[in-house]
Parts: sequence; structure tokens; C-alpha cells
Amino acid sequence: MSLVQRSTHFVFAALFSAVIPGVAMADEGGVSFWLPGMFGSLAAAPQQQPGWAFMTTYYHTSVSAQGDVTRAREITIGRFPANLSATVNAKLDAKVDAGLFAANYAFATPLLGGQASLGLMGLYGRNNTSLNGSLNGALTVGGASIPFSRTDSISQSVSGFGDLYPQFALRWNAGVHNYMYYVTGDIPVGAYDSTRLANLGIGHGAIDTGGGYTYFNPQTGREFSGVAGFTYNFKNTDTDYQNGVDFHFDWGASQFLSKQLLIGLVGYAYQQVTADSGGGDRVGDFKSRVFGVGPQIGYIFPVGDHQGYVNLKGYKEFGAENRPDGWNVWLTFAITPAAPPAATRARMITK
Repeated sequence: MSLVQRSTHFVFAALFSAVIPGVAMADEGGVSFWLPGMFGSLAAAPQQQPGWAFMTTYYHTSVSAQGDVTRAREITIGRFPANLSATVNAKLDAKVDAGLFAANYAFATPLLGGQASLGLMGLYGRNNTSLNGSLNGALTVGGASIPFSRTDSISQSVSGFGDLYPQFALRWNAGVHNYMYYVTGDIPVGAYDSTRLANLGIGHGAIDTGGGYTYFNPQTGREFSGVAGFTYNFKNTDTDYQNGVDFHFDWGASQFLSKQLLIGLVGYAYQQVTADSGGGDRVGDFKSRVFGVGPQIGYIFPVGDHQGYVNLKGYKEFGAENRPDGWNVWLTFAITPAAPPAATRARMITK
């Protein structure tokens, strides 16, 4: 067994992924369930060692938008009257700093020939969002059209807990090929107010499911992973608005330079595939899209009788439609049971 193969069992657990904070931008008023970038390198590879794995991530994003996105946000927070026909010339800026905290348990007993795991994630953070610009158009009152003009300068911040995100996953290994199925969802208990510009929850439930593949050659240390999924969003009863179905694809490619150090690239594609709906939808289809790409670096190290892993990755977004775009960075620390010594592994295999 190569040095790379002996060390990477930990990375499989450290990147157990699919823990979803609702602070991204898309769909209703610019907010979606899925946060692109949650999956990365080795996402489909089994944890191998059963037991608990813990992860914490510092996440920062800075995004902005104009046009229809700002108009949608004005409608969502109730500052765009239903009888108003107007153009919006404004800019939306949002900065989010959040701490993501997740626990994941991998079972020793195989399920359907694979390794099953259960996880739960929560987050605590701060969202600072501002909207500055003007509305120009006409109000319709009693059949008459009245000229309308207004300048908006809104700046709001919220600190608190976000929603909760449970996850179930199954992973299979066949040599250098690894496969995964997952299902996750949103329990809407986070800080949310439909009339507020800044939130940490999304105000509605969601179910997301998909699958992934990881190619990993322990002899060369080369790896590539891709995970695709779909999100079904339940209706937001506060606004009578239902986001359409979303598709997302996250990928990562890395090279182990030693048994401890890896470098590589990460990226994502996000596309809403069905239109928004509901009585509160006054913006039409409003299908969202964005792409992102950037570098990553990871390092494995011992932590007592466990192993630790630190990963830093960042994304620059482009090709956005009906959602703010910008950049984001993730700094992750994870800890999991260490692999047993070689002699112990040999005894386990011969039993």
C-alpha cells in the first residue's frame, strides 16, 4: 500500500460533503437552498473507518447584482407595490461570514454492499446586505396612472443560527472507482423574516438528492470527483412563493504531492431547470444560473489517535443569471478516526 493510499482514508471522511447552508443567492428574492461548492475532491469515496467524523468550516462570500435581481428583492421584502409598474436602477451587495458545524457517523455494517452514513449540520453566522438605487415608473390607482419615483437606501444585518441540514449517504468502492448516492434536506428553523433584506434561513423546506463519482489512483495520487443533484423546494408560506427545481454539479481535481499534501482545482455549475411559481411570484420564471472555479490545497496531520485535515479553497463566479455573483472562500478543518496500524489491518483482513 502506497503512502498516499495509507493517508487518504481520512480525506474521504473529511470531505463527506452535502451539508447545505441557506445563505446562497438564487431563486426567490435571491435566496436558494443549495450552496454551490459544498462537494469537492474525493466526495464519493468511502470513509473506510467506521465511527464519527466532525467538520467545521469558515465560509465567506461577497456578491453583488443589479437589474431583475434587485427588483425581485424589492418585491420579496414588500417594498414594490402590486399596482406599481416601474424600472429598478439599483445595486445589491451582500457579504456573509458563517461557521458551519457538522457531525457525520459512518456505519461498520455494509448496506446494499456500500458504506452508509448519517450526518447533520448547522451554522451560525452574520449576513450584511444592502440595496441602493431608484425606482421610476407609475402607480395605477382607480384606473389612473400616477407618476412614481423613489430612491432606496437599505442596509440590514442579521446574526444568528441558520437552518438545519440532515443527510444520508451510501458509498461504494471498486478499485480506483468510487460511487455515491445521497439525500439531504432543509429544516427551516433559522433566522428568517420575509420582510428583511438579510437572512440566514430560507423560510421553506427543501429536499435534495443526487449521486457522485470519484476516480482515485493511490499509486499516482491523482483524483477527480463530480457530484450532481436536484433540489425540490417546498412553498414559502410567508410569501406564497415556490422556487423551481434546481440542478447543481460540483467537481474537484487534485494531486497528492506527498502522503500529507494535495493541491488542485474545484468548480461548480448551478442551473434552475423549472420556473418559479405561486401567488407571490411577480417576477416570472426567474431561472437562476451561475458557474464558479478556483484553486484548493489540503493537508493531513495526526491529532492524538485521530487524524486531522485542513482544506482551503476559493471560487470566482461567472456567467450568472438572475442571481448575484462574486467570490467565496472556504477554510475547513475536519477530524476522524485514524486508520489502524498495518499489523492490526492484517489481522482484521484474515479474520
